[in-house]
Amino acid sequence: MITNLDERSFDEILFGSELPVLIDFWATWCGPCKAIAPILEEIDLEYKDKLSIAKIDVDQNQQTATRYNVQSIPTLILFIDGIEKARIVGSMGKQALLQKLEGLI
Repeated sequence: MITNLDERSFDEILFGSELPVLIDFWATWCGPCKAIAPILEEIDLEYKDKLSIAKIDVDQNQQTATRYNVQSIPTLILFIDGIEKARIVGSMGKQALLQKLEGLI
């Protein structure tokens, strides 16, 4: 299940997970964010033992978006042990997204 984060829970999930964490920086008004959401749901189900997925609304959590220099959405950042390992900007298909994550999860 994809976790919805806020500024208070962000670090807890980021640094508390034993799995790599893919965080989706998004907003409710963002069309490409809505397009990638079902893809992330599929990946979350298929890779639940290898990857944790979380979302954070950039409009409601501007400090965190600024902290990670998120300038366009959707931005997906893969963290391993709390360290950014990959950044993907923009919406894409499932296979393209999995290719970008290949070797990291």
